[in-house]
Amino acid sequence: MNQENNGDTIILMLAYLCIAKEAEASLVRKVEILDRFQLGDTKIAKVCGSSVQSVRNTRQLNKKGRNAKE
Repeated sequence: MNQENNGDTIILMLAYLCIAKEAEASLVRKVEILDRFQLGDTKIAKVCGSSVQSVRNTRQLNKKGRNAKE
């Protein structure tokens, strides 16, 4: 296993752990949490068990929600 793969594996393990208690949470909440790690759409989709497009759509919804609050 090379250094880059090892780093990716550790980051994905941490991401899984962060949302482990959020099993019943919505995709919106999970993406909110995982965005803090600056993960890409593909990695977030893998952790959440959803499609990449769903993660992209959720990020757009989150951005709209933040802009409305400001």
